[in-house]
Amino acid sequence: MSAPNTNVEKQEEKHKPSLLGIKGAIGFVALLLVIFVGWVIINGQSPETPETRIDGRTGEEVPAD
Repeated sequence: MSAPNTNVEKQEEKHKPSLLGIKGAIGFVALLLVIFVGWVIINGQSPETPETRIDGRTGEEVPAD
């Protein structure tokens, strides 16, 4: 059940500081996400082929082809 006398505009005006705080927090988290993704991309490394590999059957080191 909902309240019988709901005035959305009045409620929005009453809760303006809270709504601004929530929007600010969402914006801050979005900014942190963009910075984190950029940092990961910049500091990422390309895969390198090792000189030797481990043979899964025997556990011995074999030269990489």
